[in-house]
Amino acid sequence: MFIVGIDIGKRNHEASMLDETGALIGRSYRFANTFTGFNKLKELIRKNAGDAETVIGMEATGHYWLALYTHLHREGFTVHVINAIQSDALRAMYIRQQKNDSHDSFIIAEVIRFGRFCETTVAPPDLYALRELCRHRFYVVDCVSDIKRKVIALLDQVFPEYEAFFTDTFGKTSLELLSEYTTPEEILAVDTDKLTETICAASRGRLGFDKASEIQEAAKNSFGILLATDSIALLIRQYIEQIRFVERQLDAIDTEIARLLSAFDTQLTSITGVGPTLAAVLLSEIGDITRFDSAAKLAAFAGVDPTMKQSGDFTGTRTRMSKRGSPYLRRALWLASIVAAFRDPAISAFYQRKRAEGKSHMTAIGHVCRKMVSIIYAVLRDNSPYRPAI
Repeated sequence: MFIVGIDIGKRNHEASMLDETGALIGRSYRFANTFTGFNKLKELIRKNAGDAETVIGMEATGHYWLALYTHLHREGFTVHVINAIQSDALRAMYIRQQKNDSHDSFIIAEVIRFGRFCETTVAPPDLYALRELCRHRFYVVDCVSDIKRKVIALLDQVFPEYEAFFTDTFGKTSLELLSEYTTPEEILAVDTDKLTETICAASRGRLGFDKASEIQEAAKNSFGILLATDSIALLIRQYIEQIRFVERQLDAIDTEIARLLSAFDTQLTSITGVGPTLAAVLLSEIGDITRFDSAAKLAAFAGVDPTMKQSGDFTGTRTRMSKRGSPYLRRALWLASIVAAFRDPAISAFYQRKRAEGKSHMTAIGHVCRKMVSIIYAVLRDNSPYRPAI
């Protein structure tokens, strides 16, 4: 048997080949991240290994490994994808510390030869597509949140009293008003009836003259800055355009996520706090549940397992989440846990018990996260709906 370790790069990869005793076969070989480079790698393997079994190992470096992995897999090679942490641990065993592509590819091959590694799996096409959409959705949501923070900061400068007029500054009525009349000066310059018409149309008749009068009265006595108000008004209106555009993108993403999720027979939405979007995140990040022997291993994969500090007679009592797993899975767990902590009878009782023990809200939610992992693990393992304890 032969082992090929590949150090992944953006434009070029480096490969080292070992036999089953660990002897290096020739020098390391650099090849381009192109179809021509891939064919040259196949020729090199065929020249040195012939028909003998060849196992290939590589690190999950960004997204640059995916193209090579899929082509190797299609050609029938056995490919193992490992986490860089594992190769770093083996590198530390060598007296002479080296860090270059040639040595890295050798280390990766050694990790595969020893056989002590945890593998990164590649999801099936539909699950991979679902995962990419869910991750992009988190990014888009964060973009909208950032834009909204900028709008609030600008409004606090030119019209600090505005936040009291609507329960949601970024609701439809508020956004429509701000996009037309942004500063106190603009609000005072418009006729009250015209302002009432704008508010009434945007709110579908729920608000009208009284709200318009309230806003204009506050605008008369506004204590905002008197500098660059025209420029700030322009910025606010442009940010509002961005918010509306990105929210339309979110609607399109949610539609596609729902379509892909419908193809999977999952009971995750039966869990309190897990709607279709979070179910899609959980399913796409976890993948095949049989990869995990227990809920504890799934918790470690999500990074919600506690860190352990122990040396001699000392055992640490102040432990924190390891946060070494999937940040997307951990975020979905956290969001679901916040809802479940107040809406699920059993989980709420567990949360209140932790609070009674003197734990802070955040720490108690952390405990809820680990409990949610156990529930999610059982639902996926048995493919049966969650039944809340009453």
